Amino acid sequence: MSLIKSKLQPFFLFLVFLIYIGPATSAARGLHLINFRSINLYPEGLAWDPSAQNFIVGSLFHRSLHSVSDAGVAQTLISDPDLPVNATVLGLAVDRTNNRILAVVQSVPPLPTFNSLAAYDLRTRQRVFLALLLDDKEGESAAAKATTRHAANDVAVDFRGNAYVTNSAANFIWKVDKDGVASVFSRSAAFTAHPLAVDRDAQFSECGLNGIAYVSKGYLLVVQSNTGKMFKVNAEDGKARLVLLTEDLVWADDIAIRKDGVVLVASTHSLWFLKSEDSWGEAVVYDKTALEADKFATSVAVGDDDRAYVLYGHVIEGIMGNVGREEFSIEEVRSSKESEDDNIWLFVLIGLGLAYFLFWRFQMKQLVQNMDKKIS
Repeated sequence: MSLIKSKLQPFFLFLVFLIYIGPATSAARGLHLINFRSINLYPEGLAWDPSAQNFIVGSLFHRSLHSVSDAGVAQTLISDPDLPVNATVLGLAVDRTNNRILAVVQSVPPLPTFNSLAAYDLRTRQRVFLALLLDDKEGESAAAKATTRHAANDVAVDFRGNAYVTNSAANFIWKVDKDGVASVFSRSAAFTAHPLAVDRDAQFSECGLNGIAYVSKGYLLVVQSNTGKMFKVNAEDGKARLVLLTEDLVWADDIAIRKDGVVLVASTHSLWFLKSEDSWGEAVVYDKTALEADKFATSVAVGDDDRAYVLYGHVIEGIMGNVGREEFSIEEVRSSKESEDDNIWLFVLIGLGLAYFLFWRFQMKQLVQNMDKKIS
């Protein structure tokens, strides 16, 4: 009898494993949808705060940052009345080293030019600094600098707390150190080397460098909206080079990086999934998921369990003056090819379980026959 039990035990352990892993895999297929309400918020930027386990969004019209829980509860996280009236909060990044949220603040035409990076302590919710983002281009007169329109857009942060902010209008990158000291970091010729790729008649054709992300190996990845190009920028000296892609990322807006190294690039109509085998000298777009264009996705973030989320902030409605919206959403997006791979592994597990079951039945049959012979 003990012999039979010893042979049954591995089978039942494997059966329990299959019972556990099956529903878990099926549950993973359900996409996480977070609907939240806030009148006239029109959020453009999105970030994931792992310490609080919630998302943080900005606003097109309000001088504030808002937390959004998994259940869709939106609360004002930070309100800063010292910012210019009608200032827009755009790109966001969580500085995990210093437990801060970094926010790009901009005033769009016809308001006076204002570009800055604000840093807020996530514990006290107090502002740490407000760094004005100016142009220190040598040889340009003060009058010329004053009339040049700049457009701070997105931000990334490294492990030292240094922030990197894209200028979409002038195609360069600012750097702001952890104490709030700002300077122009990269004005690479690579950023303006593809003028023929720009459709001057298209809406937002003036929007150049946009989404930016920091890679722990010591470089930045930046996407350019009006050309669909991606650049790799050395985080020490600002030298940039074009990343050779299998396809242009048309109207790319934001970029995020998963823990497994997969890069996610979002536009209003698509979320691209990219991989590179040579540290982003070249990259392959291995999948592309269609987004709901009418919801006007503007940002992508990596949330809990390395899941990809896009922000549907309906910003175009706010830009066009069609205000009054209350409902917005943060939605998980998955690669269909990765989902297919997950299903294949599930079938492999089931096949192994079936093979093990048949082998176990064969052994049990042999065991019973041997016992019958001994008894007789």
